[in-house]
Amino acid sequence: MTDKIKHECGVAMIRLLKPLDYYYKKYGSWQYGLDKLYLLMEKQHNRGQEGAGLAAVKLEASAGNEFIFRERAAGSGAIAEIFGKVHETFRRFSPDKLKDIDFVKKSVPFAAELFLAHLRYSTTGKSGLAYLHPLLRRNNWASRSLALAGNFNMTNVDEMFEQLLSEGQHPRDYADTFIILESLGHYLDREVQYQYDHINKEGLNGQQISHLIEERLDIPFLLKRASKIWDGGYVISGLIGCGDAFALRDPWGIRPAFYYYDDEVAVVASERPVIQTTFNLTKDDVHELEPGQALIVKKNGKISLSQIIEKKEKITPCSFERIYFSRGSDYDIYRERKKLGELLIPKILDAIDHDFDNTVFSFIPNTAEVAFFGMMEALEKHFNKEKAQILAEKGASLNKNEIEQILSKRVRAEKVAIKDIKLRTFITEGNTRNDLAAHVYDITYGSLERNKDKLVIIDDSIVRGTTLKQSIIKILDRLDPTKIVIVSSSPQIRYPDYYGIDMSRLSEFIAFKAAIELLKERGLQHVIDEVYQKSLAQKDKKKEEIVNYVKEIYEPFTDEEISDKIARMLTPEGTKAEVKIVFQTIENLHKACPDHAGDWYFSGDYPTPGGNRMVNHAFINYIEGEENRPYQFKLNF
Repeated sequence: MTDKIKHECGVAMIRLLKPLDYYYKKYGSWQYGLDKLYLLMEKQHNRGQEGAGLAAVKLEASAGNEFIFRERAAGSGAIAEIFGKVHETFRRFSPDKLKDIDFVKKSVPFAAELFLAHLRYSTTGKSGLAYLHPLLRRNNWASRSLALAGNFNMTNVDEMFEQLLSEGQHPRDYADTFIILESLGHYLDREVQYQYDHINKEGLNGQQISHLIEERLDIPFLLKRASKIWDGGYVISGLIGCGDAFALRDPWGIRPAFYYYDDEVAVVASERPVIQTTFNLTKDDVHELEPGQALIVKKNGKISLSQIIEKKEKITPCSFERIYFSRGSDYDIYRERKKLGELLIPKILDAIDHDFDNTVFSFIPNTAEVAFFGMMEALEKHFNKEKAQILAEKGASLNKNEIEQILSKRVRAEKVAIKDIKLRTFITEGNTRNDLAAHVYDITYGSLERNKDKLVIIDDSIVRGTTLKQSIIKILDRLDPTKIVIVSSSPQIRYPDYYGIDMSRLSEFIAFKAAIELLKERGLQHVIDEVYQKSLAQKDKKKEEIVNYVKEIYEPFTDEEISDKIARMLTPEGTKAEVKIVFQTIENLHKACPDHAGDWYFSGDYPTPGGNRMVNHAFINYIEGEENRPYQFKLNF
């Protein structure tokens, strides 16, 4: 993705199922859990570079000693900073003390059995240490203490906020992160109180009550109560101070979560290959958490899977995870990205007029490399079929040199552009800034025959097109190709995302801007006005009643018409080469990624009612020039 987009966060959770001395004896360190957590975080670094955090819970901490610990840090170097601080606490103790497992267990911070980590990309515009996960809800009762981290974005924060008010609470923040924390904390309090009242009748007291409460805590029950009205994409992970842990996935399966457990450890992470690599596992060892399902680990080590929310009839896992966000080292994702490249061949051939001899193929940025491999393999197959057909038709009349010439032809691939530095373009403004942006990539001189070759560049997605216009097309034009074909392995991004990707404003999308311009050029301004009036008319309706009328903005045009308009809009003034942009089709997206049907950013078919409500307000704000205004909704119950 040439345009920088912030996206889904990453989570990691580890529960050690043996005492610390077990890992000390077997692996030579009681820091086994911390070391594995570090690997899980580093291997998900791509999922969050605004900040990170970790929390740890000690089992059976003695009275007067802390049982829950946390470190957080902001910035792209947050992981190193956090673990630096954690290891700094260890330096307070002598080497002999750190070899005494009983002492370590009792007195050393972060020498724990439960760990929860988070890597953050903000999708709300709110930043700062206070918004970094894990969040804590502390209490002198271990069973009432909660550490929470998640990969989520809720579309009905107003309803969740109102629910807390109706139950007598006073939420301290309107952000969904804090509201989820307070909601889960509230139902945890109620569950603890329920158990306390029943156990107290049995004539027990003191620590006996506490231990029985911890044994009887019904985690599935409190998750069901808390999540009853949640609308959004989420994976919510939590540690309870008494030693219970859970990870819950949304019932639409929008956000990903994977888990593994054996007799030593239970682990959850946002991506499968991260767990595979960290614990040296095969693909089949790691399982995906089902939509609406929770993995629950009790204090005694018992592991269970519980269906917290009924799985929705239409499951819509995020297809952007497959196209771009998740690591391409995943077995299935690698094959899917190659397939995305392969399925573009018919459009690419049309764009280059089937001229292999005078076309060079490449990719930008590195995340598009796997799709490039798929494209190249498919082009080679196509080219070989053409050569075979020529040989079959003319073989008898061809001499040895002619045959060798035909067989020697190859699809031409080059590393045309290289991104080797990050220019600090924020230090300047205006034309100077744009001029610096045009040098973000270096080109490989001599990779094309000037004024003769066409150039095909594959990208994994085109969102705003800003980098293409300000930088890439200008740079590629220096090679003097006759034609530049930009190929997107994903379809046109037409609609905002409200489930974890930082794409919430319609004016961000070059496809939307192209459609608006086409409407104006063709005298169809009334379509814009009609969509605005329809959106206004349903502004105060319940989210379940709202229709996505923004789709009507695109209806007068074919995909090709919008693509051609995008190409004209993104072609910088003075460009010598003809520029064409080719997009993947939604149909082919589903062929390549058959198990990930979430395509709302392309199709406008939002999986939850909250998505339709949000896009409705996004269009109103676009027309009224208030896109930076936070969403506020009138409540209807």
